[in-house]
Amino acid sequence: MIKANCFRLAGSVLVLTGLLSGCATYNTYNKCDLRDCSGDANITSEIQTQFNQHLSLEPNAITVQPLDHTVYLYGLVSSSLEIDTAESIAGEVPGVTGVVSSVAVEN
Repeated sequence: MIKANCFRLAGSVLVLTGLLSGCATYNTYNKCDLRDCSGDANITSEIQTQFNQHLSLEPNAITVQPLDHTVYLYGLVSSSLEIDTAESIAGEVPGVTGVVSSVAVEN
């Protein structure tokens, strides 16, 4: 009987922990709504326009994903100069508060 109660208690604790961590994740990723993050679409458009104007950047090699005015860059390029250029361009666009780059040089 005591073992069964311990298992029920442990199970309840695990379920509650999962629910609470799910709430924390929901609040983290939904901290802006359409009113607050409306500039993210404009940020993407502006960065893509700037990327297309630079001959040193490979077309469509870098994916741009803004989230609450922080820009995340992903992709593979042929030189570290392209990474530096992309990060610099993204950081200079109005409304961008930070740049996180996961762009790598392709071997």
